Amino acid sequence: MQWRNSNSTYGLVSILLHWLVALAVFGLFGLGLWMVGLDYYSGWYRRAPELHKGIGILLFAIMLGRLLWRLISPPPPAPASHGAATRLASKLGHAFLYLALFGVMISGYLISTAEGRGIAVFGLFEVPATLTGLPEQADLAGVIHQYLAWALVIFAGLHALAALKHHFVDRDATLVRMFGR
Repeated sequence: MQWRNSNSTYGLVSILLHWLVALAVFGLFGLGLWMVGLDYYSGWYRRAPELHKGIGILLFAIMLGRLLWRLISPPPPAPASHGAATRLASKLGHAFLYLALFGVMISGYLISTAEGRGIAVFGLFEVPATLTGLPEQADLAGVIHQYLAWALVIFAGLHALAALKHHFVDRDATLVRMFGR
């Protein structure tokens, strides 16, 4: 399997980045839902948010790398069987996924740094708090974070269903390209 994308399939780097991001998004979503229900006496009360933030910061770095990789190795064009509406829906859908994901991560950063403290990432480094003290910053960013996270996960589910539809109903190569075939 080649590292870079070709005219007919995704390369190994794009495939790994795609599935790593998908796993992280759904994992962070589940962790986020679980941790907001923890009480003060739970052993995970402080550890779960630290884990959530650390993975979120690493995901942000991975997404920046993914954007750079798209410039270096553009994705293959849509299959010839896709009509104009399908191509437009695909472009808009992917744009929404990227924007929603960055929106979730930025709002999470704004929640975490609202009081002027940076975000420690697994003891390796700290991301400084650069934008703090906005009126109701944590509350507003929290609402945005929650709703965008739900929108992202629901839309990612629709994205997966669309890929399955292309595979089983349309019988085109849309899904298998993301597996390197």
